[in-house]
Amino acid sequence: MELEQFAAQIRRHRGIVFFTGAGISTESGVPDFRSPGGVWTKYQPVYFQDFLASETARIQHWRLKKATYELFKSVKPNIGHYAIRDFEERGQLLGLITQNIDGLHRLAGVSEEKLVELHGTDRLVTCLSCGKRFEPASVYENLGEEFSPPTCDACGGFLKSANISFGQQMPAEPMRRSQAWTEAADVFIVIGSSLQVQPAASFPVIAKRSGAQLAIVNRDQTPLDDIADYVYHGGIGEWFEKLGPLLTDA
Repeated sequence: MELEQFAAQIRRHRGIVFFTGAGISTESGVPDFRSPGGVWTKYQPVYFQDFLASETARIQHWRLKKATYELFKSVKPNIGHYAIRDFEERGQLLGLITQNIDGLHRLAGVSEEKLVELHGTDRLVTCLSCGKRFEPASVYENLGEEFSPPTCDACGGFLKSANISFGQQMPAEPMRRSQAWTEAADVFIVIGSSLQVQPAASFPVIAKRSGAQLAIVNRDQTPLDDIADYVYHGGIGEWFEKLGPLLTDA
């Protein structure tokens, strides 16, 4: 299927679901954590069980998150984030499921009702005991070179960035919403995901089996390219620039 044909499919439908991964944000200057130069080449990710059990692990978590906080203060949404926002404004967006924790979809203006941040967000800090939420600046700006892991000013519980860590249970409600959108989608569009991480990578398969048109837009090949109705390998911003004019054609 060519882009013109795919655009014609999109124009006819209101039930469009986007599924985004790290590739949409690299064009905003957010490095893929796994790639050379990414945060995980400097700091090893902290497993949730270790975070709970060890003060040393909690300090390591906050060193890692302070590095990403400094980065996230400056990055901005790009054409891809805004293009997906535009689908909501046109009344075509059933839902947006993102694996990203950078918060750029929210900054672009996608509403909370249409967004599931499957792996949480680094733009909030939360108490694991009472659930109180904190703006990141109130925590990170008080972390010097040497520090003790921060605790909640309401109950004394452990504070943690509001992303889902390795070994931490996926929250039930975001998974339920994602599953419902996936099963109801007319068109399911993967943007910038290698489709390697489960359970998230199962959503395109569920969408296809439920009757959706499946599109995959990614710089590299993915394991699901063979079952997709439309595949594009290349820059994501470049793809949205090509798609945009086609969505307004009569």
